[in-house]
Amino acid sequence: MTKAELIGFMADEAGISKAAASDALDAYVAAITKELKKSGKIGLVGFGTFSVAKRKAREGRNPQTGKTIKIPAKKVVKFKAGKTLAEKVK
Repeated sequence: MTKAELIGFMADEAGISKAAASDALDAYVAAITKELKKSGKIGLVGFGTFSVAKRKAREGRNPQTGKTIKIPAKKVVKFKAGKTLAEKVK
């Protein structure tokens, strides 16, 4: 599903315009991003938990040449589905 398709679905389900759905989705993404930067974790009961994890620096290999390369440490976003969401997807 693309962002445009998600906005269309949200607009239809909520009975609002696509512009309002787009604004709501943008606000949701901004809120999640701001909270992850601030505290590193946000939980939505029944949906899941977004968290930030630190990935250590490590060595890898260039698949084309086989040469060893250094992969720097970085922060990554993780998502763990909540029980309700996991049951609905089964």
